[in-house]
Amino acid sequence: MKKKIALLLVMSMVFMLCACGGAQNAEQNGQENAEGAWQPDGPVTMIVSYKAGNGTDLTARILAQYAEKYIGQTIVIENVDGGSGSIGWSKLAEAEADGMTIGFINLPNFNSSIVKGLGTYTTDDFTAICNHVTETSIVVVRADDDRFQTIEDLVAYGQANDGKLIASTNGAQASNHIGAQAFANSAGFTYIDLPQGNTADELLSLRGGESDFCVVKVADISGMQSEVRVLASFSEERLAEYPDVPTLGELGYYDQWLGSSRCIAAPAGVSDEVVAFYENAFKQAMEDPEYLEAAAEFATDYKDAAATAQLMADQQAFTEGLSDGFWYE
Repeated sequence: MKKKIALLLVMSMVFMLCACGGAQNAEQNGQENAEGAWQPDGPVTMIVSYKAGNGTDLTARILAQYAEKYIGQTIVIENVDGGSGSIGWSKLAEAEADGMTIGFINLPNFNSSIVKGLGTYTTDDFTAICNHVTETSIVVVRADDDRFQTIEDLVAYGQANDGKLIASTNGAQASNHIGAQAFANSAGFTYIDLPQGNTADELLSLRGGESDFCVVKVADISGMQSEVRVLASFSEERLAEYPDVPTLGELGYYDQWLGSSRCIAAPAGVSDEVVAFYENAFKQAMEDPEYLEAAAEFATDYKDAAATAQLMADQQAFTEGLSDGFWYE
């Protein structure tokens, strides 16, 4: 009898311990579920609206590599090139709003494509998730072009040979074309635009001698420092990466910041839970020390969904305002 009572006591204690442990685990699981009620149940497609090897593609692949452990699924980069990005953005806008397809929105290229009517979408067809990279524009020439050692050399040549300089760009009225136009307008010369459709081909055109100068972003020339010469930046202060390179403003030319942002968005209609999940996952990825080491050559600039949505709206207003007196061709 005593043995039976002792056994019952032991069993009761075990049950109580299990119940307490189960309650604790349930509480922990409840917190995890509350923070991320939704999560992808398979590979996530990330649309990049430019060809493989482009600056956006390279930065997206680095982010995806380190974000997978926070998302819990493989991220598959899908390059959808063409139409100055509009083909990829059209595909993203038309994707199922189930959280399984996300993609990069490049500002202000995306906004320019709306102004020009390259796609049938508007900003309302997308839901902002976060910003990834903010890059400052720079003016570059070939490193072996002895005519242009400084930005003043380029301006003097452009003024003396108005309309003869050739600038390769990433597409008509896309971000780098906007930069080239802002620079030329402020420096008092005109040039011939040679649109290439994307930044990778724009730089290839410059390096191959088809053009005299171009405007790109800092990350775009990663690994090309021996092939191009940076003459000036569109920043308010000199860039830390190029402390000896003047800003355009300090020389009396275009005096405002100009560049681009690479945002992550989903098709309109995704749930708030989907946005919150990715917003948190990408924030963790962009704060990961291993990611930061791998991404040291470009400017990671996390912004949450609300700030990114505002950025998209601001860039839309900026781009629409360029149509009056900005373009001379």
